[in-house]
Amino acid sequence: MRLRDILVHLDATGPGRTRMALAADLARRHEAHLTGLFVVDIALPVIAAGDGGGAAALAELIDRMREDALAAAATVEAAFREQLRRDGLAGEWRLAEGAAPALVTVHARYADLAVLGQEDPDSDQPGGGAIVEAVLFSSGRPVLVVPYAGRFETLGRRVLIGWNASGEAARAVSDALPLIAAAETATVLAVNPRPGLDGHGEEPGADIARHLARHGVTVRVEHTASGELAEADVLLNRAAELPADL
Repeated sequence: MRLRDILVHLDATGPGRTRMALAADLARRHEAHLTGLFVVDIALPVIAAGDGGGAAALAELIDRMREDALAAAATVEAAFREQLRRDGLAGEWRLAEGAAPALVTVHARYADLAVLGQEDPDSDQPGGGAIVEAVLFSSGRPVLVVPYAGRFETLGRRVLIGWNASGEAARAVSDALPLIAAAETATVLAVNPRPGLDGHGEEPGADIARHLARHGVTVRVEHTASGELAEADVLLNRAAELPADL
Protein backbone atom coordinates (compact mmCIF):
# COMPACT_ATOMS: atom_id res chain seq x y z
CA MET A 1 0.00 0.00 0.00
CA ARG A 2 1.70 3.18 -1.21
CA LEU A 3 1.08 6.87 -1.52
CA ARG A 4 1.29 7.90 -5.17
CA ASP A 5 0.52 11.61 -5.07
CA ILE A 6 1.76 13.90 -2.26
CA LEU A 7 1.12 17.63 -1.87
CA VAL A 8 3.30 19.77 0.38
CA HIS A 9 2.41 23.36 1.25
CA LEU A 10 5.60 25.43 1.29
CA ASP A 11 6.63 28.86 2.49
CA ALA A 12 9.86 30.79 2.97
CA THR A 13 10.47 29.69 6.57
CA GLY A 14 12.66 27.20 8.39
CA PRO A 15 9.68 24.93 9.14
CA GLY A 16 8.78 25.18 5.45
CA ARG A 17 12.19 23.74 4.53
CA THR A 18 11.65 20.99 7.10
CA ARG A 19 8.30 20.11 5.50
CA MET A 20 9.92 20.01 2.09
CA ALA A 21 12.58 17.55 3.21
CA LEU A 22 10.09 15.37 5.07
CA ALA A 23 7.65 15.29 2.13
CA ALA A 24 10.52 14.47 -0.24
CA ASP A 25 11.55 11.56 1.98
CA LEU A 26 7.97 10.27 1.97
CA ALA A 27 7.78 10.61 -1.82
CA ARG A 28 11.08 8.74 -2.20
CA ARG A 29 9.94 5.89 0.06
CA HIS A 30 6.60 5.55 -1.73
CA GLU A 31 7.86 6.34 -5.25
CA ALA A 32 5.26 9.09 -5.30
CA HIS A 33 4.77 12.23 -7.36
CA LEU A 34 5.52 15.28 -5.19
CA THR A 35 3.80 18.62 -5.72
CA GLY A 36 5.14 21.73 -4.03
CA LEU A 37 2.50 24.46 -3.55
CA PHE A 38 3.34 28.06 -2.65
CA VAL A 39 0.43 30.48 -2.12
CA VAL A 40 0.88 34.24 -2.32
CA ASP A 41 -1.75 35.46 0.14
CA ILE A 42 -1.50 39.20 0.73
CA ALA A 43 -3.13 40.22 4.00
CA LEU A 44 -4.56 43.69 3.39
CA PRO A 45 -3.53 46.25 6.01
CA VAL A 46 -5.84 49.00 7.21
CA ILE A 47 -4.71 52.49 6.16
CA ALA A 48 -6.49 55.56 7.46
CA ALA A 49 -6.21 58.67 5.29
CA GLY A 50 -8.53 61.62 5.27
CA ASP A 51 -7.15 63.26 2.14
CA GLY A 52 -7.96 60.48 -0.28
CA GLY A 53 -4.31 59.44 -0.58
CA GLY A 54 -4.94 56.21 1.30
CA ALA A 55 -6.00 54.25 -1.79
CA ALA A 56 -2.82 55.04 -3.71
CA ALA A 57 -0.65 54.25 -0.69
CA LEU A 58 -2.51 50.98 -0.18
CA ALA A 59 -2.09 49.99 -3.83
CA GLU A 60 1.63 50.73 -3.67
CA LEU A 61 1.99 48.74 -0.48
CA ILE A 62 0.12 45.76 -1.93
CA ASP A 63 2.32 45.81 -5.04
CA ARG A 64 5.44 45.85 -2.91
CA MET A 65 4.16 43.00 -0.70
CA ARG A 66 3.29 40.95 -3.77
CA GLU A 67 6.73 41.52 -5.28
CA ASP A 68 8.37 40.42 -2.02
CA ALA A 69 6.16 37.32 -1.86
CA LEU A 70 6.93 36.38 -5.46
CA ALA A 71 10.64 36.81 -4.81
CA ALA A 72 10.36 34.53 -1.80
CA ALA A 73 8.41 32.03 -3.91
CA ALA A 74 11.18 32.00 -6.52
CA THR A 75 13.73 31.13 -3.83
CA VAL A 76 11.56 28.33 -2.48
CA GLU A 77 10.91 27.05 -6.01
CA ALA A 78 14.64 26.79 -6.69
CA ALA A 79 15.14 24.84 -3.45
CA PHE A 80 12.19 22.56 -4.26
CA ARG A 81 13.43 21.79 -7.77
CA GLU A 82 16.88 21.06 -6.36
CA GLN A 83 15.28 18.69 -3.82
CA LEU A 84 13.53 16.85 -6.64
CA ARG A 85 16.76 16.62 -8.63
CA ARG A 86 18.85 15.49 -5.68
CA ASP A 87 16.38 12.78 -4.63
CA GLY A 88 15.50 11.70 -8.17
CA LEU A 89 11.81 12.43 -7.64
CA ALA A 90 8.99 13.08 -10.07
CA GLY A 91 7.20 16.27 -9.15
CA GLU A 92 5.91 19.69 -10.04
CA TRP A 93 5.85 23.24 -8.70
CA ARG A 94 2.64 25.22 -8.31
CA LEU A 95 2.28 28.91 -7.53
CA ALA A 96 -1.15 30.30 -6.66
CA GLU A 97 -2.39 33.71 -5.51
CA GLY A 98 -5.35 34.26 -3.24
CA ALA A 99 -6.72 33.05 0.09
CA ALA A 100 -4.34 30.31 1.25
CA PRO A 101 -6.84 28.19 3.24
CA ALA A 102 -9.20 27.86 0.28
CA LEU A 103 -6.48 27.34 -2.32
CA VAL A 104 -4.54 24.71 -0.37
CA THR A 105 -7.83 22.91 0.27
CA VAL A 106 -8.64 22.75 -3.45
CA HIS A 107 -5.19 21.45 -4.39
CA ALA A 108 -5.26 18.90 -1.56
CA ARG A 109 -8.40 17.27 -2.95
CA TYR A 110 -6.33 15.78 -5.78
CA ALA A 111 -3.58 14.23 -3.66
CA ASP A 112 -3.27 11.10 -1.55
CA LEU A 113 -1.82 13.15 1.29
CA ALA A 114 -1.38 16.84 2.11
CA VAL A 115 1.68 17.76 4.19
CA LEU A 116 1.04 20.98 6.11
CA GLY A 117 2.72 22.94 8.87
CA GLN A 118 1.45 23.67 12.36
CA GLU A 119 1.15 27.40 12.94
CA ASP A 120 4.00 28.93 14.93
CA PRO A 121 2.47 31.35 17.45
CA ASP A 122 5.63 33.49 17.34
CA SER A 123 5.90 33.63 13.56
CA ASP A 124 5.40 36.78 11.51
CA GLN A 125 3.56 34.62 8.96
CA PRO A 126 0.26 33.74 10.66
CA GLY A 127 -2.47 31.69 9.03
CA GLY A 128 -1.12 28.15 9.36
CA GLY A 129 -3.87 27.23 11.76
CA ALA A 130 -6.56 28.38 9.34
CA ILE A 131 -4.94 26.38 6.53
CA VAL A 132 -4.79 23.19 8.58
CA GLU A 133 -8.39 23.58 9.72
CA ALA A 134 -9.67 24.26 6.20
CA VAL A 135 -7.82 21.35 4.59
CA LEU A 136 -8.62 18.95 7.43
CA PHE A 137 -12.36 19.56 7.36
CA SER A 138 -13.02 20.57 3.76
CA SER A 139 -10.62 18.72 1.44
CA GLY A 140 -11.81 15.19 2.14
CA ARG A 141 -8.19 14.03 2.05
CA PRO A 142 -5.70 12.91 4.71
CA VAL A 143 -3.54 15.58 6.32
CA LEU A 144 -0.10 15.19 7.89
CA VAL A 145 0.65 18.14 10.16
CA VAL A 146 4.33 18.82 10.86
CA PRO A 147 4.98 20.60 14.18
CA TYR A 148 6.55 24.05 13.95
CA ALA A 149 9.30 23.09 16.40
CA GLY A 150 11.53 20.05 16.66
CA ARG A 151 13.63 17.76 14.50
CA PHE A 152 12.05 15.03 12.39
CA GLU A 153 14.69 12.56 11.32
CA THR A 154 12.20 9.68 11.13
CA LEU A 155 8.52 9.41 10.28
CA GLY A 156 6.25 6.48 10.99
CA ARG A 157 8.63 4.05 12.65
CA ARG A 158 6.90 4.26 16.04
CA VAL A 159 3.20 5.07 15.63
CA LEU A 160 0.82 6.14 18.38
CA ILE A 161 -2.90 5.83 17.65
CA GLY A 162 -5.34 7.62 19.93
CA TRP A 163 -8.30 5.26 19.71
CA ASN A 164 -11.79 6.15 20.94
CA ALA A 165 -13.72 3.70 18.73
CA SER A 166 -15.41 6.51 16.80
CA GLY A 167 -16.00 6.84 13.09
CA GLU A 168 -13.48 9.69 12.99
CA ALA A 169 -10.81 7.51 14.59
CA ALA A 170 -11.54 4.69 12.16
CA ARG A 171 -11.23 7.08 9.23
CA ALA A 172 -7.93 8.44 10.56
CA VAL A 173 -6.47 4.95 10.89
CA SER A 174 -7.66 4.00 7.41
CA ASP A 175 -6.20 7.16 5.87
CA ALA A 176 -2.89 6.60 7.65
CA LEU A 177 -2.55 2.92 6.70
CA PRO A 178 0.07 3.58 3.97
CA LEU A 179 2.28 4.96 6.75
CA ILE A 180 1.20 2.68 9.60
CA ALA A 181 1.74 -0.48 7.52
CA ALA A 182 5.46 0.30 7.28
CA ALA A 183 5.89 0.98 11.02
CA GLU A 184 8.21 -1.01 13.24
CA THR A 185 5.66 -0.82 16.06
CA ALA A 186 2.25 0.73 16.61
CA THR A 187 0.64 1.48 19.94
CA VAL A 188 -3.13 1.76 20.24
CA LEU A 189 -3.95 3.90 23.26
CA ALA A 190 -7.49 4.03 24.62
CA VAL A 191 -7.99 6.77 27.20
CA ASN A 192 -10.98 6.31 29.52
CA PRO A 193 -12.32 3.47 27.34
CA ARG A 194 -16.00 2.60 27.58
CA PRO A 195 -16.69 -1.11 27.11
CA GLY A 196 -19.78 -2.48 25.40
CA LEU A 197 -21.15 -2.73 21.87
CA ASP A 198 -21.79 1.01 21.69
CA GLY A 199 -18.28 1.76 22.95
CA HIS A 200 -14.95 -0.04 22.62
CA GLY A 201 -16.29 -3.60 22.66
CA GLU A 202 -15.48 -6.28 25.21
CA GLU A 203 -11.76 -5.51 25.12
CA PRO A 204 -11.01 -1.87 24.23
CA GLY A 205 -8.57 -1.55 21.34
CA ALA A 206 -8.45 -5.26 20.54
CA ASP A 207 -10.57 -5.07 17.38
CA ILE A 208 -8.56 -2.28 15.74
CA ALA A 209 -5.34 -4.02 16.79
CA ARG A 210 -6.44 -7.21 15.03
CA HIS A 211 -7.33 -5.21 11.94
CA LEU A 212 -3.88 -3.59 11.87
CA ALA A 213 -2.18 -6.94 12.52
CA ARG A 214 -3.80 -8.27 9.35
CA HIS A 215 -1.93 -5.53 7.52
CA GLY A 216 1.33 -6.86 8.96
CA VAL A 217 1.67 -4.28 11.73
CA THR A 218 3.17 -5.19 15.10
CA VAL A 219 0.60 -3.73 17.51
CA ARG A 220 0.23 -3.36 21.24
CA VAL A 221 -2.81 -2.04 23.06
CA GLU A 222 -2.78 0.18 26.13
CA HIS A 223 -5.62 1.44 28.33
CA THR A 224 -5.39 4.31 30.77
CA ALA A 225 -7.56 6.64 32.81
CA SER A 226 -6.87 10.33 32.40
CA GLY A 227 -7.79 11.35 35.96
CA GLU A 228 -7.51 15.11 36.18
CA LEU A 229 -5.61 15.38 32.90
CA ALA A 230 -7.29 16.14 29.60
CA GLU A 231 -7.31 13.16 27.25
CA ALA A 232 -5.29 15.17 24.73
CA ASP A 233 -2.56 15.73 27.31
CA VAL A 234 -2.44 12.01 28.08
CA LEU A 235 -1.88 11.32 24.37
CA LEU A 236 0.85 13.96 24.14
CA ASN A 237 2.62 12.60 27.23
CA ARG A 238 2.55 9.04 25.89
CA ALA A 239 3.80 10.22 22.49
CA ALA A 240 6.82 11.79 24.20
CA GLU A 241 7.48 8.70 26.30
CA LEU A 242 7.52 6.20 23.43
CA PRO A 243 8.85 8.37 21.63
CA ALA A 244 6.38 8.32 18.72
CA ASP A 245 7.20 9.80 15.33
CA LEU A 246 3.64 9.64 13.95
